[in-house]
Amino acid sequence: MTRQFDPDSFGFVLTDVARMLRAELDRRIADAGLGLTPGEGRALSHAARAGEARQTVIAERMGVEAMTLSSYLDRLEQRGLIERVPDPADRRAKLVRLTGEAQDVLVAIGRISAGIRNDLLRAVDPAQWEQLNLSLRLLRDELSLLRSERESAVA
Repeated sequence: MTRQFDPDSFGFVLTDVARMLRAELDRRIADAGLGLTPGEGRALSHAARAGEARQTVIAERMGVEAMTLSSYLDRLEQRGLIERVPDPADRRAKLVRLTGEAQDVLVAIGRISAGIRNDLLRAVDPAQWEQLNLSLRLLRDELSLLRSERESAVA
């Protein structure tokens, strides 16, 4: 028996958009002359989003293995964009903290992201864009709730 999958179903479309968006961001970061690999740019952006956080938290949010993130962070630390500091709650763990040097790079990455959004707004009305963003945030919140409920039931 053969199964037919709708290539335009929600999950496939969302995955396609996320993959293509990441590829476009990676291309533009590489072309921007920031002296960062696309992975390092993403790691820096996720570190900024997370605030002072453990490497494992940032890796999970990025969807990469801890060792992959660690190599990105090593290079960001060598450039003086982040520092790793002991976690006061667990001496074995390290927290990732942005340095003042990271701000200019993050502003450049923000401009790159804004450029992509502006390009995409050619295809979507701004009001539709806002509704899409709201809907995606609601779905993210619901998935987080489902995850928490599942983890609570296991514990």
